[in-house]
Amino acid sequence: MIQIDILTIFPPMLEGFLGQSMMRRAVDLDAVRFRVIDVRDFATDKHNTVDDRPFGGGPGMIMKCEPLFAAIESVQTDESHVIYMSPSGAPFKQARAETLATHKHIILISGHYEGIDQRVIDSLVDEELSIGDYVLTNGTLAAAVVSDAVVRLIPGVLGGEGATESESFSTGLLEGPQYTRPPVFRGMTVPDILMSGHHKNIQAWHLEQAKRITEERRPDLLDS
Repeated sequence: MIQIDILTIFPPMLEGFLGQSMMRRAVDLDAVRFRVIDVRDFATDKHNTVDDRPFGGGPGMIMKCEPLFAAIESVQTDESHVIYMSPSGAPFKQARAETLATHKHIILISGHYEGIDQRVIDSLVDEELSIGDYVLTNGTLAAAVVSDAVVRLIPGVLGGEGATESESFSTGLLEGPQYTRPPVFRGMTVPDILMSGHHKNIQAWHLEQAKRITEERRPDLLDS
C-alpha cells in the first residue's frame, strides 16, 4: 500500500477526484490511502494566515514557513518522500511516475500565491516537480495529476498485470489509433488488418502507427 498525503489550502478541490474512477477503486482495494491535509489548520494566528509579503519586495504573496513546516512534520516519517509541485520543478514524466509508484509514503505540497518560503524547500522537500510549462492558480490540480499517474501504476489497480506496459510514453512512443464496434460507421471503416486475426501482423501495424504518430507529433521522443 502507498500512503499519499496532499497538503493544500483547498481541500474541497480534491473531494470529487479522490472519490471517483481509479482513485476510488485503488482505495477500495487497499492499494492506496489518501489523506488531505489543510495547511490552514496549522496556522499560528486566529485568522489562519498562511501567506505574507516577500522580503525584498515583489508582486504577490508567499506561503509562510510555520504552517508548512508544521503540516509536513505532522505526517512525515522516515519513509516519506516529499514533493513540492512547482513550475520550477523537473518535468514530470512517465518514468518518474513509475519510480514514485514504488514508494511507501508520498507527501505532495500544493503551493499557492507566488510560491512557498525557500526554507521549506531547503529543509523538507526531496524534489520539485512540474506537470508542464504553464502556471496554475495553485498546485492542488498538479498534485492530483501526479497522484493519478502514480496510483494507476500500482499492481492490480487497473484490473490486470501489464495493463500499462503498452501505453503512451511507457514504450517511448505515443499510442496509435484504436477502434471498436461497429466495424463500419457513417462510411468509416476499421482497418482490415485489425479484424484479420493475425496477431503478429496486428502488433506490427500498431508499432508502425505508433512510430508514425510519434514522428508527426512528438519527434523529441524519438530523439531521446
